[in-house]
Amino acid sequence: MHSNRCISRREWLTGLVGAAVLGSQRLGAQASSAASPRRLDLHHHFGSPRWIKRAVEAKRQGWQQFETYTPVRAIAAMDAAGVSTAFVSCTEPGVWFGDDFAKERQEAISLSRDMNEYGARMVGDYKGRFGLFAVLPLPDIDASLREIAYAFDTLKADGVGLLTSYGTIWLGDPALQPVFDELNRRNAIVYTHPTDASCCHALLPNTSPGTIEWQTDTARAIFNLINDNGGRMSMATRFPNVRFIWSHGGGTLIGLMNRFLGYANLAPQDLARPAAANSKLYHLRRFYYDTAQMTDFLQLGALKGLVGATQIVFGADYPYSTIVNHVEQLKNAGLSATELAGIDRENALRILPKYR
Repeated sequence: MHSNRCISRREWLTGLVGAAVLGSQRLGAQASSAASPRRLDLHHHFGSPRWIKRAVEAKRQGWQQFETYTPVRAIAAMDAAGVSTAFVSCTEPGVWFGDDFAKERQEAISLSRDMNEYGARMVGDYKGRFGLFAVLPLPDIDASLREIAYAFDTLKADGVGLLTSYGTIWLGDPALQPVFDELNRRNAIVYTHPTDASCCHALLPNTSPGTIEWQTDTARAIFNLINDNGGRMSMATRFPNVRFIWSHGGGTLIGLMNRFLGYANLAPQDLARPAAANSKLYHLRRFYYDTAQMTDFLQLGALKGLVGATQIVFGADYPYSTIVNHVEQLKNAGLSATELAGIDRENALRILPKYR
């Protein structure tokens, strides 16, 4: 099933050394987390050795965190934070390291398969610790349809992990409809991660894409999905069976909410009753949003007010965080014990029931 070995002998030996170095830390973490919730981490990144090599060569933002990446180190961070299972996905820039998609097409298709087989090997080698959100080589439609079939039917992936945009195509674009028709048919989970689109790599001097562009690209993709395009059916309405998860609490969604909803100027009573079927608000309230890099009480409180605490799931953005830091910060986010329990685990189980 796997054309490449995911866990090489060298990596295995490295993992043993890492386990020895982290041994006392992990024992202490296991003791302290024994009484903690069995958290499900839905924003957790991984990289195959081949993908890491490309990331280091390209030196896109954050590549340094992957130089020492191994599944063993990831599990140590999970144990310290009371995470039972992490659903691994590819971070930006996905499998495209430049803007010339025609030039990179075959490499991107091959790298998608390499990442998915590596992720599936992690799931198999560390039973119960990892789930897989498979990589698709979008915007190539035919290759993505083939990868969907392989990921779900052969590798038994839990969902797919997509970027918010590919070049000048954002999620919700009609060009991607065949792929989303198939994902809708499969009742698929679609986890999303932002990137800086080709339009906007360096709009502001001395500003990294992660400061503004990634969060804004998430909002662009959300709006593109819920927008009815002048009275036509929105893509979110067309794909009612797709369970979308948006990174970082929906990015700049909260700041743009009023504009997204047509300057609705929502009052408390508007949020206390169900939204009109297939309205923009309806879709915003059926989507899921993770807590990665979005744990302060101002942002989280506003998101909870808009969509409800039941639509928020735990995500920590490993290896860009320790995971523990998100657990600690959420304790001070003004959430009730019931809401925290939902975010830690129960909300995610509605779409991932086999992990109950």
